[in-house]
Amino acid sequence: MAKKPKVLPSIAWLEPRVRLMRVLSLVCFFGLIGLLCAYYLAFANLHGARPWVILLIELVPLMFLVPGMLMGSARGHSFTCYVVNLYLIKGALAAFDPNRQVFGLLEIAASVAVFCSAMLYVRWRYQLDRRLAGEGA
Repeated sequence: MAKKPKVLPSIAWLEPRVRLMRVLSLVCFFGLIGLLCAYYLAFANLHGARPWVILLIELVPLMFLVPGMLMGSARGHSFTCYVVNLYLIKGALAAFDPNRQVFGLLEIAASVAVFCSAMLYVRWRYQLDRRLAGEGA
């Protein structure tokens, strides 16, 4: 029995979804950065450590991803999916600490939002590129 070829969605269906997921992934990505900045500069009890030093260490992995995210690179968005898992794990650990539970839950939510929106952007962007190249027509 021959495998049934997978049908690509139409260009009219893909284009608005690609635009929406790009905007949503950028909003969630910069929202995660804003959450980290707000928490470490205003609320975190760092027991004498300098908050901006801790914040810079937290932001280093995300800063490497900013150019790819701003350019709309599908590869940059896919790398973001890998890196944001670190913040998901860190948020899960913080959620178990009663003093940082709200921050941990917000970090988990932001990380999942970035992951899902960036992954959908990558998927639909590659499908749109394949459709625009004439595949599945």
